Amino acid sequence: MLGKDNQHGALAPAQIQKSIIILIEDLNGHEVDAFGIGTYLVTCYAQAALGVVFKLVEINNQPRIKLSEDVSKVSIPCKKRCFRLYGKEGYPLVDIMTGENEPPPKVGERILCRHPFQESKRAYVVPQRVEELLRCYWPGSSDKKKDTLPVLRDIREGCIKQLEQMRPDHMRRLNPTPYKVSVSAKLYDFIHFLWLNEAPVGELQ
Repeated sequence: MLGKDNQHGALAPAQIQKSIIILIEDLNGHEVDAFGIGTYLVTCYAQAALGVVFKLVEINNQPRIKLSEDVSKVSIPCKKRCFRLYGKEGYPLVDIMTGENEPPPKVGERILCRHPFQESKRAYVVPQRVEELLRCYWPGSSDKKKDTLPVLRDIREGCIKQLEQMRPDHMRRLNPTPYKVSVSAKLYDFIHFLWLNEAPVGELQ
């Protein structure tokens, strides 16, 4: 490859994938000057589809739940609020979902965070900072206060800022630590109450 001033450089084409670029970048002293952006990067083979699913959680003020044999597909019912809890070092510890009418977490007050579906996974958290995450931009026919939707540039900058606040082990490229999203004790109890009420009961004869 010829660069400006007719200087030679190294171009890496031929089925370049994200994992290969990361591997090359991690090698000290590599001599690749440019990467050929081709099919594998343009179409994102690692995540070939946008995984977005809308699930009904409430209708006519009645909480609803989607049931499935695959626990990961069971929805979390009712209107909710979501908070990010920060620890002493300034990193986010966990996000917690609560019912819409529950009191929010408070700085310095211990709160029980539970896995939505695994009974034994739970932890007490004493947040040093609490950030509410959800904003209402389309209230529909409700009388809920409407926030002003930020411009795209501000949304991008906000996303970058949140990523910079994460603990390094959550952001590492290889085997990152999963970030925890929990529910409050009250919401946990309601999920399982509704689950049992809605699930069909088999009959043996």
